[in-house]
Amino acid sequence: MSKTRITVASLDKQHLSEITSILEQDVSIGEVVPLQCQAEGLDAIKTAPDVLILNGNLPETGGLESLERLRLRSPETGFIVISDNKTPEFLLRAMRAGVREVLPKPVTDMQLRAAIHRVAPRRKVAEVGQILALTSCKGGSGSSFLATNLAWMLAEQFGKRVALIDLNLQFGDAAMYVTDQKPASNLALVCQQIHRLDAAFLESAMIQVTPRFSLLAAPDDPAHAVDVRAEHVEAILKVARANFDFVVVDVGRSLDGVSLKPFDMADMIFPVVQLTLPFIREGKRLVQVFQSLGYPMSKVGLIVNRFDKSSEISLEDVERTVNAKVFKAIPNAYEAVAASVNQGRPIALLAKNSPVTKTLREIAESLTNDSPKADRPWFSRLFASR
Repeated sequence: MSKTRITVASLDKQHLSEITSILEQDVSIGEVVPLQCQAEGLDAIKTAPDVLILNGNLPETGGLESLERLRLRSPETGFIVISDNKTPEFLLRAMRAGVREVLPKPVTDMQLRAAIHRVAPRRKVAEVGQILALTSCKGGSGSSFLATNLAWMLAEQFGKRVALIDLNLQFGDAAMYVTDQKPASNLALVCQQIHRLDAAFLESAMIQVTPRFSLLAAPDDPAHAVDVRAEHVEAILKVARANFDFVVVDVGRSLDGVSLKPFDMADMIFPVVQLTLPFIREGKRLVQVFQSLGYPMSKVGLIVNRFDKSSEISLEDVERTVNAKVFKAIPNAYEAVAASVNQGRPIALLAKNSPVTKTLREIAESLTNDSPKADRPWFSRLFASR
C-alpha cells in the first residue's frame, strides 16, 4: 500500500519545522516536503501531493486563491488549513477553495494525524478507471447512440461503475438515448462551480440512469458552451476516472482545446465512421490530426457503424485509406436501432438478440476482459464482487 505524500507550506519557519517533525514520526506517511513560501509559491508546485497543509499567514494572504488554482490541476489532492481564523466568511472561502479540514492553531499531533487520515483516502491512485472517447467523423454517424449503449452495456451486463460525459457542447442529447429523466444539472453548471468539484459534487450533478450508470448531460443552452474550458474538462475527467471503472466521453465534432482534452487523456479513442466516401475522407483527416498530436495509433480504433457486407467499400479499404485499424464493425439493424432511439431505451433491453446488441457486448467484453454477468455459471455470479 502506497504511503501518503504530504507537502507543508508555511510562512513561519518555526511552525513549518514543528509540523514537519510531527508528520515524520508517523510511519503511515511517506515523503514530507516542507515549503517556506509566499502564497505565489504554491503555484510553482509541479507534482501535487496527496495532502497539502497550509499554515502560517498563507490562507489570509492569497493562499486560498492559490489552492483553488491548484485544485483545478489536481482535484485528488486533499487540502488542510491550520488557522485561528474561524469567522464564517473565512470558512466559506476555504470551503469554496476546496479545503477539507480547518484545524485550530496551535494544532495537536492527534488533530493533525486524524485530519490527514480523513483527507488522504480521497486520492485513489491505485483505482484508476479507463477513459473511452467516442467521436463522430461526420454528423449522423451514430456515435452518441453507440456511446450511451456501450456505457449501459458495461454497467448493466458487466457490472462496472460507468460514467458518461456528454461533451457535445452545442447540441448534446446523449441522455435521451437511455433515459427519460430530465437532468437537474449539466456540464456547464458543474464548470461554473468548478471550485466545488469532488466525487460527491460530480455525482450529484449526474443523472442516475441505473445504480451503476451515471450520465453528465451537455449544456441545455448552446450559449453556455463558453463556460466549459479545457482545464475544467481535465479536472472532471480526473475525478470521474478515480471513482468509476469506465468513463465514456461522447466528444463533439469540433476540434479545439476542450474537445482535445479527452483525447489526450483517453485510454482508447474510437472514431465512428460509415462506409461512404464522405465519412472515410473525414476519418482520414481526423486520424491525421491524432498522428500530428503524437497519439500512439494503438489507442485509436475505428468503429464502422451500419456495416453492410455487400458494401462496395470493404473494411480493408477503410483501414488502408484512413491509416487506422478497424476495432469493430457494427452491423446495420435499422429497425431495432430506430425503436431504441424512439423509445429512449437501451437496445439491449428492447432487442437482446439484435446483431447490434451482440456486437456491443463483444466490445464491452474486449474492454473488460470479462464475460457478461448473465453468461456466467450461477456459482460464479454468487461470489462475484459487486
